[in-house]
Amino acid sequence: MSVSTEQVQAAIKEYIDPYLDKDLISAGAVKDTAIDGDKVNVKVVLGYPAYGFADKLGEQLKGRIENLDGVTSAEIDVSWDIASHSVQGGMNPLEGIKNVIAVASGKGGVGKSTTAVNLALALQQEGARVGVLDADIYGPSVPRMLGIHGKPESTDGKSLEPMGGHGLQAMSIGFMIDEETPMIWRGPMVTQALEQLLRDTRWKSLDYLVIDLPPGTGDVQLTLAQKVPVSGAVIVTTPQDIALLDARKGLKMFEKVEVPVLGVVENMSIHICSQCGHAEHIFGQGGGEKMCEQYNVDFLGALPLDINIRENADGGHPSVADDPNSKASEIYRDIARRTAAKLSLKAKDYSAKFPNIVIQNN
Repeated sequence: MSVSTEQVQAAIKEYIDPYLDKDLISAGAVKDTAIDGDKVNVKVVLGYPAYGFADKLGEQLKGRIENLDGVTSAEIDVSWDIASHSVQGGMNPLEGIKNVIAVASGKGGVGKSTTAVNLALALQQEGARVGVLDADIYGPSVPRMLGIHGKPESTDGKSLEPMGGHGLQAMSIGFMIDEETPMIWRGPMVTQALEQLLRDTRWKSLDYLVIDLPPGTGDVQLTLAQKVPVSGAVIVTTPQDIALLDARKGLKMFEKVEVPVLGVVENMSIHICSQCGHAEHIFGQGGGEKMCEQYNVDFLGALPLDINIRENADGGHPSVADDPNSKASEIYRDIARRTAAKLSLKAKDYSAKFPNIVIQNN
């Protein structure tokens, strides 16, 4: 007796995707189920890049299907297709960019920029085309973190070509000025400069543009959140009470401007002594998870207080690029998959699919 499509789909439905937190049938990721006698072929198309997870996912589904009576072998084809998602306030997504992910923190010193750069690299390693915009006009750090030198070129005298570092497209005010030159600008000038950097850069077919926002929740951040079409935001904090207090303000800011918060990353979560291996929660414990429970947002992951992460970023070789197989890189890639998966469940933007109607007088 051969197996039925319903039986195969029931077996698939038992598996809960760890990044979507739901089964693949409900998520609409199973695109085709073909049965040929005792052989089954299933086509899965995820809405998030999952290069480091696809094989494991395939094995999970294969095992479940091959346990069914009447099935001798199952082939699982796992791929992904990254869609453009809707943005706040009826704004239109930017040309050449499917999704903008804002990385923010309520206060400085929590490792936001390091997290943003490694998140971008992790998304890239998972199979996406990614760019980074350094929106911290007062303290641009992306050029140093990506090890990029020189100034961007302009082929038409109006727009800028993005700089390249570790396979990422990047833009920062830091490319235009000397590293030690202070930016003594008022809020409106900062906002205008950022809008120009964003809109006048010729981004090339990006699935995700990760924006490293300035720390804080003041006028600059609020204006940016209202003027930049953002698909989702990630809040970076440490477990420390004072950092969590400010992180909550950041979360509330995005809620007010109707930008969905994809989740919270807890940085410097635990310190493991490089000499003796002793683990210690220097900045407190579990604060990020408690905040997520309180505000009903997702906890994307926790990163250790690791000297290698800091040294790699300072040296222009972020951890994910420098050592893709390290524990820190694995955590960043897990956070990247979870971030992109949460975004994939949000409303999609179909404006690019609508035809342009042209009326001509003949």
